[in-house]
Amino acid sequence: MSDLTLNQAIDNIYESIKNDNEELDSHIAALKAAMAREGVMEAVFEPGKLAQSNRQGRKIMQSYFRKKGVTVSFSA
Repeated sequence: MSDLTLNQAIDNIYESIKNDNEELDSHIAALKAAMAREGVMEAVFEPGKLAQSNRQGRKIMQSYFRKKGVTVSFSA
């Protein structure tokens, strides 16, 4: 998983969320590694691809990812 691109890592997280957060922590770790390799400070997600795209769902996601060391934002 260490060779994933940033986009692949984000796609894996979307898939994990769809599968009831299966292996989410390992996908977050892979995302964090991809971000470091590509020099990206913030992961950008599309709200429409999330299970809970409402404000509360986005805030919960941001909080959980922040605890794992990943800053999350959402595209318009």
